[in-house]
Amino acid sequence: MSELLGDLTPLLAAESQAEAAAAGLDPGDLEQAVWLRLLERLDGGPGVPRHPADWLRRAVRAEARRARRAVVRERPYAHDPASDTGPEHAALAAERRRALRNAVARTPVHCRRLLTAMLSPSDPTYREIAGELGISQGSLGPMRSRCLGCLRRMLPAEVAVPAHRGRER
Repeated sequence: MSELLGDLTPLLAAESQAEAAAAGLDPGDLEQAVWLRLLERLDGGPGVPRHPADWLRRAVRAEARRARRAVVRERPYAHDPASDTGPEHAALAAERRRALRNAVARTPVHCRRLLTAMLSPSDPTYREIAGELGISQGSLGPMRSRCLGCLRRMLPAEVAVPAHRGRER
């Protein structure tokens, strides 16, 4: 049994990595869900799959589909826990900052420099940002708009955003 688990671990990691982003999941969470599914199968279920690698690939895809369906059905809380104080607020705020920093780091270089300057804790003015980047102050607005659009396209894959169904309001 331990040999089987050792053989499946790299395959599960690779499959989870490939499917996680499209499902809006962390690859580790996806791996954990599949391991749990395998343990349930071994403990009182049908037992060891006949073709473990094929079963594992199907299980990863099934868990990813389940997660995508859950995102569609889930509704946001009426009360935003992020508005509270305490450890939950700190953890949510830290996770949002981490996701934003990671997305900014993947933008093109000119956007990365602009967005990093705009997100600076010192809260620089447009004049200061333009001087730091060596561009005209008048071009900051259009450049900022393009860079924020780039960032918006990157974040939906990482952050579940509720979408309006049907006609726009």
